[in-house]
Amino acid sequence: MDDPEGAGKDKGSRILAYGVHVLTALGAALGLLALQAVFMGDLAQAFAWLGVALVVDAVDGPLARRFAVKERARRYDGAQLDLVVDFVTYVFVPAAMLLRPEVIAQPYGVIAGLIVTLTSALYFADTGMKTDDWWFRGFPAVWNIVVFYIVAFVPPAWLALAVILIATALMFLPVVFVHPVRVRRWRGLTLALLALWGAAAVATIWQGMAPDVWSKAGLALAACYFVGLGLARARVG
Repeated sequence: MDDPEGAGKDKGSRILAYGVHVLTALGAALGLLALQAVFMGDLAQAFAWLGVALVVDAVDGPLARRFAVKERARRYDGAQLDLVVDFVTYVFVPAAMLLRPEVIAQPYGVIAGLIVTLTSALYFADTGMKTDDWWFRGFPAVWNIVVFYIVAFVPPAWLALAVILIATALMFLPVVFVHPVRVRRWRGLTLALLALWGAAAVATIWQGMAPDVWSKAGLALAACYFVGLGLARARVG
C-alpha cells in the first residue's frame, strides 16, 4: 500500500532541502546590496550587508547536512553554488571597495583590486583548497575581512597594499588557516574568539567604521589568534 504520510514527509524534506539552496543563493543578493552601498560611499552599510551574508554562509552548511541536501536536492550543486556566492561576497565586493580613494589612495586601490580578483579566481578553483581535517591551505581569500580591517584601522596606502600583497602570496604558500566552524582542534577557544571578533565587528559597524579603542583591541586580539593558530597547528602537528 502507498504511504501518503511518508510521501508527504519526503516532499516536505525535499522542499526544505531546496530551501537551503535558496538560502545560500541569498548571499549573492546580499552582495549586490553591499555593492550598492559601496557605490553610495556608505561602507558601514556595505559591511553590514556583508556581515549578514557571512552569517548566512555560516549556517547554510550545517543546514545542508541536516536536511541531506546532496540526496534530496540534487539538481543544484551546493558546493559550486557556495563558491559562486563566496566569490561575490568575499572577493568581488571587497575588491570594489578598494577602488574608493578613502580606502586606498589611487592608483594603489586599482592595483590591489586587480590583484585580489585575479589571484582569488585561481584560488577558488584550487582542488586542494582544504586539508582532510578542514583547515584551509593558504590564505582563504577572505578579503571582506582584510578590507574591513583596512577601513577600520586606516593604515597608510603603502601599508594597506603591502598587507594585500602578503595575503595574496599566502594563498599559494604551504601555510594553513583555520576554518572556525568545521575544525575540531581548539574549537571551544576558536568559537569564543570568533564571538569576540563578531562583537567587535558589530560595534565597529555601529560606530560607522570608526571603532573605539575597545573595538580595535577586540579586532586585533582576534586577528592575532586566527593568524597564529595556523602556526600553532604546524608546530603541534
